[in-house]
Amino acid sequence: MSQSQSYVFTASCSDRPGIIASISTELVRHDANIDECQQFGDPLTGQFFIRARVHGRVDEDTLRASLAPVADRFGMTWGLFPAQQPTKALVLVSKLGHCLNDLLYRQQVGSLPIDIVAVGSNHLKFQKLVSSHDIPFHHVPVDPARKEDSEARLVELIDQTGADLVILARYMQVLSPQLCERLAGRAINIHHSFLPSFRGARPYHQAHERGVKLIGATAHYVTPDLDEGPIIEQDVERIDHSYSPADMVVAGRDVEAQVLARAVTWHAEHRVFLNGSSTVVLR
Repeated sequence: MSQSQSYVFTASCSDRPGIIASISTELVRHDANIDECQQFGDPLTGQFFIRARVHGRVDEDTLRASLAPVADRFGMTWGLFPAQQPTKALVLVSKLGHCLNDLLYRQQVGSLPIDIVAVGSNHLKFQKLVSSHDIPFHHVPVDPARKEDSEARLVELIDQTGADLVILARYMQVLSPQLCERLAGRAINIHHSFLPSFRGARPYHQAHERGVKLIGATAHYVTPDLDEGPIIEQDVERIDHSYSPADMVVAGRDVEAQVLARAVTWHAEHRVFLNGSSTVVLR
């Protein structure tokens, strides 16, 4: 191979001596160089996590075959990914479009390492917006009495598009436990961080009545436990008594869009590792 290729190597396993040395030895055998490396050993769980970006004149199959015995020896959950390859993503949305619009714009200007292969929605509200970006739009209506039909259609979309990531960009439908399990570790949701303090309708009005001083948002992996999956990213914006409920909504939407974009970026760059009910993000 004449041209140098770049890859991202990720691994997690029980922490013990020799992990980094063994990985480095295999890379050196192929004259592959480490451009950047982040690692973390969790003293509470005893788990070790590593993400390394490497380059060299070695093809992916050869490097993968060389690293496989190391992974087996240490019992690693691991991956090797072409560094410049964007993650294929299916975006789901309902009637609130701020997160969808932000993702579409970031992809358009090249600041998001994903390829939005399709957008699905239980409403038609954003069909023209999505089509204007030359992205397929799929209307997937939801009949409360037959939700399994709409979920079957979502599974078809995932399979047909080859989506590796599903982004719930304010998709206001609860996924079944079966679909959550199928998408474990590759479906990201966003919500305001008033949960679980202010559930139900009009959470910002509830927050206004209580004099909330921080507007927040949380991005997390989807699990059968509603809005309680492993957290990837959070942020807040300080507000004061002058904010009306409408002002709080605007501030909340801005934070949600930013937090979701960061979580999606880190996932697509293979920086996020599941660590029990939590995550490790190697930035």
